[in-house]
Amino acid sequence: MRRRNRLGFAGRLAAILALAVLLAACAEKKAPAPKAGAGLDPAEARAIATEAYLYGYPLVTMEMTRRVMSNVAAPENGHAPMNEFAHVRRYPPAGFRDVTMPNADTLYSTAWLDLSAGPMVLSLPDTHGRYYVMPILSAWIGVIASPGARTTGTGPQTYAITGPDWRGSLPSGMSEIKSPTNLVWILGRTSCTGSPSDYEAAHAVQNKYLLVPLSAWGKPAPPAAPGRVDPAVDMKTPVRDQVDALPAGPYFRLLAKLLRDNPPAPEDAPLLARMARMGIVPGQDFDLGALPPELALAAAGAPRAGQARMASAAKSTAETINGWSVDLKMGVYDSDYGRRALTAHRALAANLPQDAVYAVSTGWYRGEGKYVLRFPSGQLPPVNAFWSLTLYDGEFFFTPNPLNRFSLGSRDALKHDEDGSVTIFIQHESPGPDREANWLPAPEKEFNLVMRLYWPKTTPPSILDGSWAPPEIELAQ
Repeated sequence: MRRRNRLGFAGRLAAILALAVLLAACAEKKAPAPKAGAGLDPAEARAIATEAYLYGYPLVTMEMTRRVMSNVAAPENGHAPMNEFAHVRRYPPAGFRDVTMPNADTLYSTAWLDLSAGPMVLSLPDTHGRYYVMPILSAWIGVIASPGARTTGTGPQTYAITGPDWRGSLPSGMSEIKSPTNLVWILGRTSCTGSPSDYEAAHAVQNKYLLVPLSAWGKPAPPAAPGRVDPAVDMKTPVRDQVDALPAGPYFRLLAKLLRDNPPAPEDAPLLARMARMGIVPGQDFDLGALPPELALAAAGAPRAGQARMASAAKSTAETINGWSVDLKMGVYDSDYGRRALTAHRALAANLPQDAVYAVSTGWYRGEGKYVLRFPSGQLPPVNAFWSLTLYDGEFFFTPNPLNRFSLGSRDALKHDEDGSVTIFIQHESPGPDREANWLPAPEKEFNLVMRLYWPKTTPPSILDGSWAPPEIELAQ
């Protein structure tokens, strides 16, 4: 925790020091700071703007997601005002559009925190062995802590989540989680089978996930103030579409503003210096029109170029095994801005691989085909918690189907073949009454598949060391 504390402080200084040499030189000569775009040609401006677009994509996406998910007067349907939990009480329906690649395995408990006014205390109950994971993400989508069954057990726990500038002491028995940014997203997941009785038991656990300001810790809880609802926030368009539709000018203006309260990492300093040459400076207003016309035109193409780079990176950021793309570096990105942007685009709140591994099918399929996924006897996914196979449409959202079934896995009563193997049928039409227990309904149009392994085993066979791999998806015979 102390190391994160120093890095968080250094991260704030890095944004300032990145420009220090250049500005100091100007000060010595009593000359004004260089004008935005000075010395750049259109090719250089285009390259810097594209880099800046990819760099800022997670931060901008987190902010736009926060606006939508906190734009309510009181907790409802997975949305809640800032610094309050919202609990999803049922698995997401087909119309769910807040987060790409949602899961149908666990119940979400989500909270957006603003630490600029002081730390927030997170209190977790004794879940009596029930699996849960409570990843805490910075505004840059990195997982800064992941309390839960794997890391800290299922007993009662109390944490103070502190911002990058906070210094102080904590009550005895309270652990500090230092965030490098003032914006924080908690996206907890609690295991639930989906049966009526287990829903009730899981809800009882969710009700004991608590958030309170450190200043109010140990005092009678005041009544929750109603959240502020902004009618200007688009609550219908998927957040990803809203971000992707932002023109370069508003995008970089928002990025510069967000960088003020969510300091970059020290290793970002070289890129920040290049961005400053384009006038993109933390805390300063960005004006695309202030650039020379030819540079403004070059920078205006950054969204399209950045999104094209993400699409290209999707083919090379993870290892491909049997037709599955497996990324074992989720949640920790360092200076790999392209991979981080891609994660924000496709799976904003990805877990650490030690908590959950995602295997995404590299091929796209259509409902007129009939596909099978066969697990040989004794070779089901090796996990300490559970596994699932989830189907998404071409935009990585759920698709309606007659069974209202979006995933299959170890929680389901899958039928075994005579030789002990398990076959999952992936197709638009029913494979027949005797096979429907193993049927994952597909749409007529394009779809994709994601396999999740919750708390994967670390000893062979394990997906973490490559001694186990998901089998290939095949056309049915």
